[in-house]
Amino acid sequence: MQTFSNETQRSPGHGADSENEKLMTTTQLPHPPRGWKAILWRLPIWFYRLGQGWMFGGRFLLLTHTGRISGRARQAVVEIVQFNAQTKTYYAVSGFGEKAQWFQNILKTPQVTIQVGSHKMAAHAERLPVSVGERVLQGYARQHPAALREISRLLKIPYDGSQESLSAIARVLPVVAFHVQAKGPGGAVS
Repeated sequence: MQTFSNETQRSPGHGADSENEKLMTTTQLPHPPRGWKAILWRLPIWFYRLGQGWMFGGRFLLLTHTGRISGRARQAVVEIVQFNAQTKTYYAVSGFGEKAQWFQNILKTPQVTIQVGSHKMAAHAERLPVSVGERVLQGYARQHPAALREISRLLKIPYDGSQESLSAIARVLPVVAFHVQAKGPGGAVS
């Protein structure tokens, strides 16, 4: 998870419900790392590029998206907070909120490629309404309570295990669904 500042921001719509259209007050979140500080954040990408994505199992995915300004392929590794096998949908949270480059990019171009383990798939990214994102985070809180506490500590978002604090997180950190697309004639995405 990743994100933002102590200011009031208007959330971009892009598939969001009326909750996302309201002004949202965000907590002071860290900015995404830049320069040499980004090296550790980007290190998992190299594991995927070297064919070692299997090491992350089903907990992380490599997201290949299109830069909104450059039009070039960009990559980020994000944590999978939930997977729905029936709908073949992976859910992730933008831990740097709306400031994350990958998040801004998928709003402009939602057609992406994801890699989970060693499996690459075409997917459509969708920003979820806050109410749906909150339900996804409830599942994550049940499965990984220690991880959620640590993430909230790192991001300086108060989380005490209550529904109210989980709702506050859902209002600050956008949840994204990656809907896996049907395979084409050649099978998996190469």
